[in-house]
Amino acid sequence: MKSRKIPPRVLWGLLALALLALLAAGRLALAASGLWHFTSPGKEYPVWGVDVSEYQGRVDWQALQGQGVRFAFIRATEGSGWQDEQFAANWQGVRQAGIPAGAYHFFSFDSAADTQADNFLAALDGQPGQLPPVVDIELYGDYKQSPPDAERVLPQLEELLDRLEQADGRKPILYTTRAAYRLYLQDRLPEYQVWIRDILKKPRLEDGRNWLFWQYTGRGRLEGYAGEEKFIDLNVFGGSEDDWQSYLESCRAAG
Repeated sequence: MKSRKIPPRVLWGLLALALLALLAAGRLALAASGLWHFTSPGKEYPVWGVDVSEYQGRVDWQALQGQGVRFAFIRATEGSGWQDEQFAANWQGVRQAGIPAGAYHFFSFDSAADTQADNFLAALDGQPGQLPPVVDIELYGDYKQSPPDAERVLPQLEELLDRLEQADGRKPILYTTRAAYRLYLQDRLPEYQVWIRDILKKPRLEDGRNWLFWQYTGRGRLEGYAGEEKFIDLNVFGGSEDDWQSYLESCRAAG
């Protein structure tokens, strides 16, 4: 039987698709290894900031402000019993530098909501941030391979969010990764604003929800910290300069 020849146009199209697939797979592999990241969101989002933990060590907040940092999120607690050893110093330093900041809590799947709230509020010691508190919900450890069911997670998450709102007067922000968003937040809890991590591309959430902050890289470099971690997380606010000023006003009014 005589074989049919593939037209050159079709062949080149197939080769192009194969190349694009290889490039996408390579980019995912590099991102997983930490060697590739979204370098800059450009001029579309002029207001940018950082998030830090004890891994950045002692932070010179005046130095960060001098490099253009406009906001910060600072890790305070994790679960029911762990507190970041640099939180108190960071909380004081960021206030002295006049950088709008919020504290964040890393949500534990293994801890009760009430004791997680107690831990976070004890760390703040009655000193709320200029920005709302943040609950960081992401998969960690063995849960990356075996995530807990939403039916188990959501009641505890909602109880924690309610406690923090009662204490602060503002709804907390939800920091999340794409994987955790799809599992626990997609088409759920629409009244909460989202801070999304995406180091590959500009985020577009499948349920049409808008994001408030975007963590676009975990491999930023700035002067002004000297911890064991040489990189720093960089984020942008999802709006214009005018939008940012309006958002700060709303935070002050609600706080």
